[in-house]
Amino acid sequence: MRKTISGFCMMLLSLVISEKGIAQDNNWTHFRGSGLNGIASVETVPLNWNDDSGFRWKTDIHGRGWSSPVVYGDQIWITTATDDGRELFAVCADFRNGKIIHDIKVFSVSDVEGKHSLNSYATPTPCIEKGFVYVHFGSNGTACINTSNGNIVWTRTDLKCKHVQGPASSPVLYKNLLILHYEGTDVRFITALNKSTGQTVWKTDRPQKPYEPLTVIGRKAYVTPLILNVKGKDLLITNGSAVCNAYNPDTGEEVWSLIGGAESTIAMPFSENGVLYYYTGFMRDPSGTEYSELMAVNPDGKGDITASNIIWKKRSGRLQLLTPVIKDGLIYTVDSNNNLMCIEAETGKEVWTTRVRANFNASPVLAAGRIYFFSVRGDVLVIRPGRKYEVLSQFQTGNPVWATPAFLRNSIILRTDKYIGRIE
Repeated sequence: MRKTISGFCMMLLSLVISEKGIAQDNNWTHFRGSGLNGIASVETVPLNWNDDSGFRWKTDIHGRGWSSPVVYGDQIWITTATDDGRELFAVCADFRNGKIIHDIKVFSVSDVEGKHSLNSYATPTPCIEKGFVYVHFGSNGTACINTSNGNIVWTRTDLKCKHVQGPASSPVLYKNLLILHYEGTDVRFITALNKSTGQTVWKTDRPQKPYEPLTVIGRKAYVTPLILNVKGKDLLITNGSAVCNAYNPDTGEEVWSLIGGAESTIAMPFSENGVLYYYTGFMRDPSGTEYSELMAVNPDGKGDITASNIIWKKRSGRLQLLTPVIKDGLIYTVDSNNNLMCIEAETGKEVWTTRVRANFNASPVLAAGRIYFFSVRGDVLVIRPGRKYEVLSQFQTGNPVWATPAFLRNSIILRTDKYIGRIE
């Protein structure tokens, strides 16, 4: 009898684990996916399509925005804005047919700060969980929306910094917290809000001393934080324009700092096998040449780890816009000089490099054993991961792509400058 009960309990446990796994695989909850790593749990996705075929549906989206789609259940959420940035929207489309379920004007902005010509007023990607989606427009406001009825649960418009070139950092969910990164030319801080009420749980100013040598315009950054588990403890990693910091995500207490870099850090940190990787903002050498550095760091440390925990660093292009994807000890990226490269994660040495024809600002995604890259001209490049450069497909999708697509349920949810569509 005991054996029967034990077997039944084990069966129930395996079902629960299986259901949780399916639920996690079937949703795409953050920028670069539910794991914040640009790796999709799909068995197959399309290798080729064009603007006229391969789409199950396409839906035009009003306004302008570079936020990436997030998906939970049968809902796809993105943000968009009017060209002048005065009206900010959250839009929900049906995963099955593309029909608009909600089109909500979340904020009206009277005093609009300028932005870079490459940016939009709706660039931060929402994050989503069962019942709620969290949309973020930087200093212009943050909101929680009930996904069942489209009602706005709470808003915050009091968290401010001077982005100068527009907002870009995306929010991250952690336990009962919504974590936000603000790094402007005036103030720089990380804050965690109670995701149910929007109230501040903690707010931590980034250290000021590393920024003092920089010009005012060089003190801004646009980074999405990463949660990294180090020896059983979670760390909140956020690399800014002058310093990379690790915080206790429950309290906001600083654990360590690593000083280096300068203006306009954009790519988010990433990791594999216990090693942290991140790009600095761009710097200038004595000749005036501008460059950034890709750093490999041992994230197990306390205090100032600048002199002790850097494993290697590699000089790169002036500015790193996309976040690389890493798999099986190899890093895949495109730099600002249009060099597509594979980098050995252990040493920082280039395995192979090739030139591409366009700027690839959307972050690559590893899906079904392939790596997908999307360019601002609408180019799609699909390669096989590995130590040999092998193109599996290369074509034009028809419209510019700035947002990182979502890959789930053997489909690609693609946002271009004009529409959102489902490819299968």
